[in-house]
Amino acid sequence: MPKLLALLPLLLVAFQAGSAPAAVAPPRLLGLSISNGGHPFLGDTRQLATVSPNGDGFRDRALVRFHLDRPATVRLQVVATGDLRRPSKVVWRTRPRLAAGPHTMVWKPSRGTPDRTYLLRFVVRGRDGGSRVYGFEHPRPGKPTSGLVVRILAGDTAFLQRSYVPGAQASVSIATDARTVRVQFFAYPGDGSSGELDRRTGAVAMTSAVTLDWRGHRNGPHAVNLGGFEGWPSGVYFLRITTADRRNGYAPLILRPRRLGGHRVAVVLPTNTWQADNLRDSNGDGLGDSWNADGGRRTVDLRRPYLDSGLPPRLRAGSGAVLAWLARTGRHADYLSDDDFAGVASGDVLRRAYDLLVFPGSEELVTKHAYDVIRRYRDLGGRMMFLSAGNFHLRAERQGDSLRRLQPWRRLGRPEAAVVGVQYSASRSGGGGKAYVVQGALDEPWAFVGTGLLNGSSFGRFGAEIDSRAPSSPAGTVVLARIPRAIGRHAAEMTFYDTAAGARVFAAGALDFGGSIDLPAAGRLVENVWARLAG
Repeated sequence: MPKLLALLPLLLVAFQAGSAPAAVAPPRLLGLSISNGGHPFLGDTRQLATVSPNGDGFRDRALVRFHLDRPATVRLQVVATGDLRRPSKVVWRTRPRLAAGPHTMVWKPSRGTPDRTYLLRFVVRGRDGGSRVYGFEHPRPGKPTSGLVVRILAGDTAFLQRSYVPGAQASVSIATDARTVRVQFFAYPGDGSSGELDRRTGAVAMTSAVTLDWRGHRNGPHAVNLGGFEGWPSGVYFLRITTADRRNGYAPLILRPRRLGGHRVAVVLPTNTWQADNLRDSNGDGLGDSWNADGGRRTVDLRRPYLDSGLPPRLRAGSGAVLAWLARTGRHADYLSDDDFAGVASGDVLRRAYDLLVFPGSEELVTKHAYDVIRRYRDLGGRMMFLSAGNFHLRAERQGDSLRRLQPWRRLGRPEAAVVGVQYSASRSGGGGKAYVVQGALDEPWAFVGTGLLNGSSFGRFGAEIDSRAPSSPAGTVVLARIPRAIGRHAAEMTFYDTAAGARVFAAGALDFGGSIDLPAAGRLVENVWARLAG
């Protein structure tokens, strides 16, 4: 009997454990789908809905439908994805307590919601605390995100080619569901320019606005042929569209010269880098169609509108400031896209056409042909100004309308510092930066004439992406200024070198240095470099 009494607690515990109810699985969302209320735009599916929040009652909201198998709290988050270095951002959220059965949740974006795609994320939590997550996965190389997506549409605009010759007919694709669209061209102003100022670009109107009836094109992109460029000089222009509800979209237009050498200076626009940095999501998966947003991607579509209302990334902070300075100071040049540059037959042809090449932005992605042409051009005494960082860092190849990223040139035995003088060394996300400290005022005094800068003087704040010298830098490369410990232990270096053949090469060594051209010291430094290299 005592033994039996001793066993009773153990039997009781076993009985209680065996009779405990099974854990209840979290509630489920069934049949998730999305729409804009019955007005699909081209490309819309049960997982993708296009919304244009302009208050006209047409495509103003996203409706999410599902069936809940048990009562639950359903937390809906609208997520804007970024690049690989920045976390995703929740831009809207709601958290209702819902009964079992069919439901519709509504997101009505405000009119100022940026035009891009947004991923929807659902967290379903039952009464027992268990939860399920639907519709969002953090980006992983080689694995696309899944789930419902809302595309905010304003006025997606892009030319179908990256450059045209003056007088040619240019085709531009416009996607908007507005009833009317006004189109107008803008250009960077020269001395005495008048006309409406566009605050987004800093350009002024050069044509009057023309209004197009868009009622027949509200459900998908439509291409319009534009002409009238006869007599326009080679340069960068902006087509601005304005919808009836006052939303704007832009598309840069590059007019290349009819023949190389119309001027002795050529400005090469970093159109490859613009598209690599473009986080526009054209396939509707909620991620930017760039390797900067999806580590598994190796190609970018060169025809996409740019994400920021159609303007290339960092335009005002980099290339745009240089282009505006060129126009304002009356410095004439030929303007080339990367496509035009790839069409130059050889370095010999390039050298016969131009004394100076100016790279106002980061010319990061270059083909083998372009690299060969540039190196030969330098060897023949060609002169170059690099006003940003990261130049000639990656090899790329054109494949139809796509650009494919390959390896860094230095891994292929052709380090970019051998041509540029410096090469990419570090980058970081976020703003800020540190000042350059002058150290080459005695070695190359011409560069600092009129700047008020001496060795030890500091100017500007830079450092989001930086370059520095390498063992492959040409002999005699002089450091004009340096940012000590710009990023970690890495220093940014502004350099100059020349060769016996007459080549002269200036490299700023910091991302978007050209954007500081309106600062007195930096602007005068650029003027001095221009005079030295173009003269």
